[in-house]
Amino acid sequence: MEVNLVFFNANGHKKTIEMKKAVMTVGRGNSCDIRIPVESCSREHCNIVKDSNALKIVDNGSSNGTFVNNIQVSESELHAGDRITIGPIVLTVQIDGQPADITASEAFASSPVIEGNEELIPTDKSGGSSIEDPISALEALTELHDEK
Repeated sequence: MEVNLVFFNANGHKKTIEMKKAVMTVGRGNSCDIRIPVESCSREHCNIVKDSNALKIVDNGSSNGTFVNNIQVSESELHAGDRITIGPIVLTVQIDGQPADITASEAFASSPVIEGNEELIPTDKSGGSSIEDPISALEALTELHDEK
């Protein structure tokens, strides 16, 4: 099963994070696979877990919750097209290329577009630099994955 997490920057450009590991941790902590260092995101906010035939998200007792399609969950199976909201970030789940066409309007249907100067730093493991907003940081994270 091929899993991608798709998001859009403020200009509407689509970016993709490929899920290359069986478990990816999302949070503001330095050890997270997807790092979102904003106060609304816990240190180890949640895990996204895949095996050969299922994908799920598990909230790690986060302060502000993990949402799937605008419903707060402690654990939930994920399906193609589901929207995960963690702090200010909205990620759309793409499984084996489905949905094939994800639009910015669908991704932000119920979540505000990110504004402000909150700092977000993708986990680089090599000491990458700070980036000024969450979307820019996720864009940088996709570039790091592309290079590997």
